[in-house]
Amino acid sequence: MFFVRTASERDLAKVSALLGETWHATYDALYGAEKVAELTAKWHSVPALKARLARKNAEFLVADNGKDIGGMAYAAMSETLKKGAVLHQLYVLPKFQRQGIGRDMFAELETCFPDAEFMQLEVEPENHAAVAFYEAHGFVKIGETANCGDGQSGIPAIIMEKPLG
Repeated sequence: MFFVRTASERDLAKVSALLGETWHATYDALYGAEKVAELTAKWHSVPALKARLARKNAEFLVADNGKDIGGMAYAAMSETLKKGAVLHQLYVLPKFQRQGIGRDMFAELETCFPDAEFMQLEVEPENHAAVAFYEAHGFVKIGETANCGDGQSGIPAIIMEKPLG
């Protein structure tokens, strides 16, 4: 049984490994293992995760069963969208998917931003399981981008949004 809690610095190596495994399982077929490894090294390193952990107006969660970190989620108030929160990451290890971990982490994140009127995210359009998950949780497509994440990834994404509150 996993429980959702706020991440700490001691979790970051496990979170980095979780992201690497999950990204390779999800995206190698789309982008190749080399591109996935490059993005994972850049976006999911312990120093990159440590910067997110320290960010104000943000929430960094893990799903923990006492032995494994089975999932992670990270969202923050937007610096550009007025009254908007951005879901930057929501990942569950493949062996623990479809057990409610993503749902539980998302439910917690929804309550963390009382000043937010909506939550926005970017998702790879070919990640059909993620798109279906977000649609089932009230998100609708509002746009597209050619560069998911840092604006220079070369990874296309659909932009989805959900009202909060």
